[in-house]
Amino acid sequence: MNTQSTTAKSSGKRNLFIFTLLLGTFSMSISQSSLSTAYPTLMRTFNVTADTVQWLTTGFMLVMSILIPVSPWLLHNIPFKRLFQGIIAIFFIGTLFCILAPNFPMLLIGRILEAIAVGIIFPSYQTVLLTITPKKQRGGTMGLAGLVMGSALAVGPIISGVLLQFFSWQGLFILFLIMMVITFVLSLGAIKDVMTLEKSSIDGLSVVLAAGFPGVLWVLTEFVHGGFHSWLAWVILVASIIGMVWFVGRQLRASKPLLQLKVFASKIYTMSVFLTGISYIALIVTTIIMPLYFQQVLHISPLMSGLSLVPAAVVLSLLNPISGRLLDKVGGTFVIRIGMCLIIVGMGLMALFANAQLLGIAILAAIITESGNAFVMMPAVTWGANALTKDLLADATAVTTTVRQILGSLGVMVATEILTVVTQLHQATAGAAGAQLLGFRVTFIVFMLVGVLGLLLTLTMGHLSKTQA
Repeated sequence: MNTQSTTAKSSGKRNLFIFTLLLGTFSMSISQSSLSTAYPTLMRTFNVTADTVQWLTTGFMLVMSILIPVSPWLLHNIPFKRLFQGIIAIFFIGTLFCILAPNFPMLLIGRILEAIAVGIIFPSYQTVLLTITPKKQRGGTMGLAGLVMGSALAVGPIISGVLLQFFSWQGLFILFLIMMVITFVLSLGAIKDVMTLEKSSIDGLSVVLAAGFPGVLWVLTEFVHGGFHSWLAWVILVASIIGMVWFVGRQLRASKPLLQLKVFASKIYTMSVFLTGISYIALIVTTIIMPLYFQQVLHISPLMSGLSLVPAAVVLSLLNPISGRLLDKVGGTFVIRIGMCLIIVGMGLMALFANAQLLGIAILAAIITESGNAFVMMPAVTWGANALTKDLLADATAVTTTVRQILGSLGVMVATEILTVVTQLHQATAGAAGAQLLGFRVTFIVFMLVGVLGLLLTLTMGHLSKTQA
């Protein structure tokens, strides 16, 4: 009886730990998915253009990407409870700056502070969950994490829309502030030091070279907005690529690297990174291209186009725990193949029926595609992590998150360019509306083929699972 009581108590503490960790991550994730809804209001308030206000997202992304490679060092050098509370404090201060901002630069500084916190917590929460969970239960735990993060994606725009309807734009940041206070109070008793510390000095040059990754992301973003002819963008791209190559070489030679790249020695992990990247490309292309299709082809309002993606995000959230439990029972091969097939079907459905111009079919296609993401993203991360030792988990999640960000940005750039070029090439022969429809169809066909590539990669998974632990 005492043993059962002790086990229940231990399980309760673990559940409270996971709840507090995911609550903090969920709150910060909402800050990403909800802010774009407030852009028109912020443009009027601070009298700035759309290009300027976009830096609240672009700057956020760049700073976040710099911190991701540093997260393994932080996890191994700072007790996790102190690190987690420090992350909350940084996000709290950044949010306070946003609320009190008298001008746009101050608002941007607040967002940069928030990005520092998010850049550390996003890879770290996955590392911690994988570390404290036995291998046989990791699918279910990471499925729960996927449910929470998917919910943030779904409810973020809704919460933002409701708050902006009844309150000023500061109300949105006040909500983030309240959630941070609740998380901090819970962390006092719930969060424990669960990571093994391996004290080392930080490699400052590697941190500088790691800026090559957000540099590439920035250039890809510029290219999406037609910046191909900007000499500055090309200079930054070349410098960033040199920095990335230098960074990789330095990590491979260092006795105690900032980021342990020997995770790629595992073929299973390497495969999981590419599968996760392909899944993320499908997700990000859906969330960027589908609203354009809704507004430009179906001619519905921006609000309705945003709401039309909510069913897909909800289904994505609900399927994550199911795919996680399925992973624990039958392994990664079967689950990830299901996901890739769903991505192919979703993209193929849009390619086939784009001309029909039916909102119901477009919503269904988005649901199917994001359902595929639920069966690939977290299962692939978990499958890859299970092939590694615990001491490499922090580096593995940081690498996966970085590669995913770059591939996602590359996917958006390619999708936008295909849509633009095909539309322009056929405008004279097919007319404006016909050329635009053809542009969307070709875009969906290309990313259906990306899904096919992912499915072909999974054909080697069975062999890898048998030859590697």
